Amino acid sequence: MREREIAIIRSSRQLFKITNREKEKQMLEAAEKSPLAIFREHCEKGELVYRVDPDGNGFFYPRLTAPGTGATDLKWRVSQGLGTVYATTTLFPRGGDPYDVSLIDLDEGYRMMSRVEGIDPLDVKVGMRVKVRMVPGTENEPIYPVFDLAEDI
Repeated sequence: MREREIAIIRSSRQLFKITNREKEKQMLEAAEKSPLAIFREHCEKGELVYRVDPDGNGFFYPRLTAPGTGATDLKWRVSQGLGTVYATTTLFPRGGDPYDVSLIDLDEGYRMMSRVEGIDPLDVKVGMRVKVRMVPGTENEPIYPVFDLAEDI
């Protein structure tokens, strides 16, 4: 009986070592890619992603911990990219063209700041339905999401 107990203990210790090594490996992999890097990878594939906390609450911008709770066991979700303009303003930079800055309520339940393009910035109105589009990156600027009017929705 004693030999069996010793074998179980040895087996448990080995399993514990493997489990800890696996956790350490996962943590190192997570540390290698920041939430921003993961977000940009998805943008390159044409996907708008957001994070979800353990209670199922979606949030944006990508970060390591959930706002309000500090939870770290977060999941990535791909958005359908459809939303509604929650608030909007038009900026008039000196020497530049005016442009829109809007808060968009995405259908999945989170809000993000972006721009509505494809129409005059003064024509963007609260309540308009919009869909995401990725603006390709350049040498000086990474890819990023903007919104266009959603037709037939």
